[in-house]
Amino acid sequence: MGQQAASSVAGPAPLPERPWAVEAGAVAAALGVDPGLGLSAAEVLARRRAHGPNLLRETRPQSAWWVLVEQLRSLVVALLGAAAVVSFAFDKGLEGLAILLVVALNTAIGFATELRAVRSMEALRRMGQALVRVRREGVVRELPAGELVPGDLVLVEAGDVVTADLRLLEASKLQADESALTGESVPVGKHVAPVAADATLDERRDMLFKGTALTRGSGEAVVVATGMATELGRIASLAQAAEKAATPLERRLAELGRRLIWLTLAIAAVTSATGILRGEDWLLMLETGIALAVAAVPEGLPIVATLALARGMVRMARRSALVNRLAAVETLGATDVIFSDKTGTLTENRMTVTDLALAGGDVGVSGLGLELAGGFTRARAPVAPGDDPCLRRALEVAVLCNNASLARDEDGAPAGTGDPMEVALLVAGAKAGLERGALLRARPELREEAFDPERRMMATVHRDDGGRRVAVKGAAEAVLACCTRLCTPEGERALDDATREAWLARDRALASRGLRVLALADRRDADDRGEPYADLCLLGLVGMLDPPRAEVAAALEAARRAGVRVVMVTGDQAATAAAIARQLGLPGAEDGTVVHGRDLGPLDELDDETRRRLVATPIFARVDPRQKLELIALHQRAGSVVAMTGDGVNDAPALEKADIGIAMGRRGTQVAREAADMVLRDDAFASIVDAIHQGRVIFANIRRFVVFLLSCNLSEILVVFTASAVGLPLPVLPLQILYLNLVTDVFPALALGFGEGSGDAMRRPPRPADEPIVTRAHWREVFVQGLLITVAVLAALLLGLHVLVLGEGEAVTVSFLTLALAQVWHVFDMREPGTHPWRNDVARSPWVLGATALCVSLLLAAVWLPGLRDVLATVAPSPAGWALALGASLVPMVIVQVRLQRGAVAVPPRAPDQG
Repeated sequence: MGQQAASSVAGPAPLPERPWAVEAGAVAAALGVDPGLGLSAAEVLARRRAHGPNLLRETRPQSAWWVLVEQLRSLVVALLGAAAVVSFAFDKGLEGLAILLVVALNTAIGFATELRAVRSMEALRRMGQALVRVRREGVVRELPAGELVPGDLVLVEAGDVVTADLRLLEASKLQADESALTGESVPVGKHVAPVAADATLDERRDMLFKGTALTRGSGEAVVVATGMATELGRIASLAQAAEKAATPLERRLAELGRRLIWLTLAIAAVTSATGILRGEDWLLMLETGIALAVAAVPEGLPIVATLALARGMVRMARRSALVNRLAAVETLGATDVIFSDKTGTLTENRMTVTDLALAGGDVGVSGLGLELAGGFTRARAPVAPGDDPCLRRALEVAVLCNNASLARDEDGAPAGTGDPMEVALLVAGAKAGLERGALLRARPELREEAFDPERRMMATVHRDDGGRRVAVKGAAEAVLACCTRLCTPEGERALDDATREAWLARDRALASRGLRVLALADRRDADDRGEPYADLCLLGLVGMLDPPRAEVAAALEAARRAGVRVVMVTGDQAATAAAIARQLGLPGAEDGTVVHGRDLGPLDELDDETRRRLVATPIFARVDPRQKLELIALHQRAGSVVAMTGDGVNDAPALEKADIGIAMGRRGTQVAREAADMVLRDDAFASIVDAIHQGRVIFANIRRFVVFLLSCNLSEILVVFTASAVGLPLPVLPLQILYLNLVTDVFPALALGFGEGSGDAMRRPPRPADEPIVTRAHWREVFVQGLLITVAVLAALLLGLHVLVLGEGEAVTVSFLTLALAQVWHVFDMREPGTHPWRNDVARSPWVLGATALCVSLLLAAVWLPGLRDVLATVAPSPAGWALALGASLVPMVIVQVRLQRGAVAVPPRAPDQG
């Protein structure tokens, strides 16, 4: 009958507005579904048409054509295209074809590398697909989660990932890890009873939310929202709405491209106008203007920039980092603030029992995580649980009042299933030789009182020596309120109000260290009295820590030395965040200063002093997704380049808003991976420091080859402009200029882009957020170095014409070779100031040495290879001409090397000591 009722519905049933506030049966009825049968095939089809697939966003694979079009959206490429059009218009077909070849080469390289990154991210997204068990037409079947529709009946159990928003119809000892959605690291107990209509997300205990995971129990639920209509989808929409600014590298390259366009137009116009006013043939001067336009544009810049970034992407892939956009590799190099989530990013997201507070004194527990090799100490002396009755009773209760399991995997390593907190209790018991299976055989479980969110306790009742034993665990204040006795080394004694207050103080002391605290109690009866939470004997308190990841402390120290601040932004409680920060040595966390989310308020209403204080704060706790967005914007307005790391759904908007978002690949949710620019497949925080180092090296390499290209091309401009202005023959012809740009510019610049770095990149402060690729100091060096090469080339031309009395063709070839060789040697001027002239990362780079050899070979081919020699209009020089070209080309390098050794070029500053 239920199925018929469902099938007879004229259209899809409207979704309940607040399903958590309605009785479970009423929700199912409102959705037109019989819980015993489920939906019919016809109803499923109708609802899928009405509500769409159960997907967070409909992401169509990015087409290869679109990736190809993206490669052409470059100012430099546009300028090259314009130069090609002008060349064809004035019957300069060879020049036009050569320029188009450059454009095609750049496009092909960028297309291949960008398409690889796009396809890799699409493959990563497909990893998030899951299967779900659904009852339809009375049959339970396993289906792809994307096929769920509102009204579907879903069967869930511990270990499942929730794939839609569900209203529980049945629940047995059910708990869910909602840390990915709410930031709360402790699993939440679930039940069927409705809650208040105005209940907040974390209070809706009768609901399961898409993107969360079940840690305990089993149940059955009805789908009330799918896709973007879910709570997870709402946050995904917030992430999509977050404005994504261009990366620093993209902004700087765009600015450099605009400057080059104006420079090119100005030079071409001035040169042509000067020549025409001087009485030169206007067509000749127009051809000269085209030659200068070709000389002004560094054709190798887009090619080398793309390849340098692509090589950085490959290096990061070797470090288990998947890069979504090439420019993101460099962005980390400019980062000066990292916003990091705590749970699962700085910590292992695994509970560990570290302390037991007993009447006989505090007991420490060694061993982290699932390590079973550990022991117990009191005042640094070993304690045997068998010799301490209260300790043994407490550990027995911890193991008995438990629904997790502890076993070994295929490799023999310990593996826990269930609530991480309960797994931690089992591990602590195992260290005392207490195995849950053996205990249950000796003390069989008769019944369980499931965890009650209102009472904040759970209990199990066991047969014990012919009687009954009640084992209880829960929040300290709740358990203490039910205790009338206390276990002491001398036996049980009455628990008075003063003693109870002392135990509450011990609870606060443990919590102030960032520990999750539970109280353990028991009671022995002759028979089952029914009420488990009465007349209990307090055994002690358990302190549990989510341990920091082992490599994080060293990574934080490396970031500190590099002048990068790490700010912890978490949804967890303030005491836990402060304790973890101190253990990790987070800079600025020594005094325990934590700003709670409830104390933030609207950030746009804060005064300047409060804003400065917040920017300097190292820890933020209980922060919601929108507050993360506002905090990132606050730091960005302060001039910082912000990186955000995270793995949960609640991190996604911040990952999108940050200058670069870094998601965790193993634990990261689908939404987090979608929002991030980079995904760490090994979830290692230390990989972020590696990425920062790679980003700085890549930017330094980009700056090197940009300075190299600009100084080389400036020399070409000055050579042509000066010769034209004074009436000399053109020292280099237009096709020779383009040949130089393709040969002596591209290959040495490419070699510079592949450099490994000088080794001190992480001992310098981050670059200012508004610092251009080429600063005023660099422009000064570009002018000085370009001028030196220009003087050498013009001197070679004049000496060839008037001293060696060479023909014009041979003299032009000598000046061409002087310019080309000077540019080849100029690559060795790109070493760091203050380094040894030949013991440095440039001179020792196999890429640079290989590029130098290749360029010299290609220059020889330009002079001696038939066909190419004819196209370039070169003449094989005499020995005197070769000697002149070689000697003149070495002069600029010698002068620059002397300036470098004398410190004429400023050495970049070291990072300040933040210790």
